[in-house]
Amino acid sequence: MSAKTKQITDVIGDFPYRLALAGGWIDQPFVSALNPRPPGSMVVVGVEPDFLWMDRCGIATSTRRIALQRWGCLPDRDPGVLAEELYEAENKGRPDPSGSQDMIGLIFPGVNRLDYDVKHKGGFFPVHIESNHDVRVARWLEGVIHVLPIAPRPDGYSPLGVKNLAPEWIAKLSRSGRNCFDAIIARDVKALGRSMNLCMQCWETLMPNIVRHPTIKTDLVAIMKHYQSLYPGAMYSGCGGGYLYVASEKPVPGAFHVRVRLASKGKR
Repeated sequence: MSAKTKQITDVIGDFPYRLALAGGWIDQPFVSALNPRPPGSMVVVGVEPDFLWMDRCGIATSTRRIALQRWGCLPDRDPGVLAEELYEAENKGRPDPSGSQDMIGLIFPGVNRLDYDVKHKGGFFPVHIESNHDVRVARWLEGVIHVLPIAPRPDGYSPLGVKNLAPEWIAKLSRSGRNCFDAIIARDVKALGRSMNLCMQCWETLMPNIVRHPTIKTDLVAIMKHYQSLYPGAMYSGCGGGYLYVASEKPVPGAFHVRVRLASKGKR
């Protein structure tokens, strides 16, 4: 190793990653517009860049790449302003913009509940962000979230081919996000697992191509249900697979852990 390459961030960039937990897709206006009881909630968690995550796995790596090109490292400025700047940089001129949870998750430290209402900024940005930076909560979450690499989403894949946007299921999706945040703050692994399982039920119902699609060769549903049967809960990192997050206080063979980022800038 050369004298100039001492940290992995010298290779992969010194910018955070993020996990998206229960409630994902409520940040898209075409979903939140049908929520009968807004605002709808989802959870994102800022994590340290300790290793290179795979692309096409729901980890917002494309958004992170744009952030690195734009700033090099995370600026020491208001995170809400930075998230809107990054959203504009990524989505300008795009007919199907990515959700703002990608930008917020990368920039905001800690565990964050994002509340979306289509009446606020068209539903593109949350009406409220509830953040938790408690080190006890962060260390607990680090211990109970196990990450298993499954497979990146394949070329030609899209989750949007089938939409069954039933308001009652969108309400359940929203509830999964709120329940997820409450479970993390309470350090309740069983409740966390239930929220993750509920989110996956909502995804399968609302947009079944999230886990079943002609381009997907891995049986994502069977793998997920296997882990759900053994542990309190499991959910995918994004559409088409990626990583499987397993909620458990017991070891999960083959899994690894992440470090939650608590500091507004740099390492905690």
